[in-house]
Amino acid sequence: MFNQFGDLERCSLRPGNVHSADDWESVLKPVVVRYKGRKVRLYFRGDAAFASPEMYEYLEAEGFLYAIRLPKNQVLQESIAHLLTRPVGRPPNHVLRFYASFSYRAGSWDRKRRVVAKVEWHPGELYPRVGFIVSNLSRPAERVVTFYNQRGKAEQYIKEGKNAIKWTRLSCRKFRDNEVRLQLHALAYNLANFMRTLALPEEVEHWSLTTLREKLVKIGAKVIHHGRYVTFQLAEVAVPRELFQKILGLIDDLRRRPVPA
Repeated sequence: MFNQFGDLERCSLRPGNVHSADDWESVLKPVVVRYKGRKVRLYFRGDAAFASPEMYEYLEAEGFLYAIRLPKNQVLQESIAHLLTRPVGRPPNHVLRFYASFSYRAGSWDRKRRVVAKVEWHPGELYPRVGFIVSNLSRPAERVVTFYNQRGKAEQYIKEGKNAIKWTRLSCRKFRDNEVRLQLHALAYNLANFMRTLALPEEVEHWSLTTLREKLVKIGAKVIHHGRYVTFQLAEVAVPRELFQKILGLIDDLRRRPVPA
């Protein structure tokens, strides 16, 4: 689970033979408790694995605004049947998008909820691409879809964790040991993300964790010892001198200053 800044709020290692949302309470509820009492709006985005009535009821009870992907079925398809007919005329060279919003209640739900549908007609494709989102947001359908699509950032964060932190290398024999290794990887990821969000100048704030590791952390240096100081000689090919000074200055600003006597 990530926040909008890319920080890893919580993670859990599950066996490979269970659902991806199995035991979601142990992951989500501690995060909710952490933010309870803060005067901030709470939002939740999730893929179709979290499309369950228990999840909706819990988020609504805790005051969350949510947008969760909903698996399509025949009833949902019939609700937007007017959008599933190919538009009349010559097919354009760009994607045609249509949106719809309606109330829907599945058999396991306690009440009706809002469902937003997006239909895309792509050039050269015979059938449209259809997606459904269940949400309690009151904004227009197009903005609900835009809000949900920002969930793709979490996929990028996961990719960075795999490539830069290598948090999928869990080769211990015991499951418990691999759980500990995953938490250590999560700590390393957050430290690197804090570095990226708090200690990078504007000109390089777009760096990924992989770039940050290869250009700033895992670089060679020559150590020169003197009587009163130690000098690290770094190549300016990866990080110029001025940029390195800015980074060190931002890191120093993060240190707590002593209270004046």
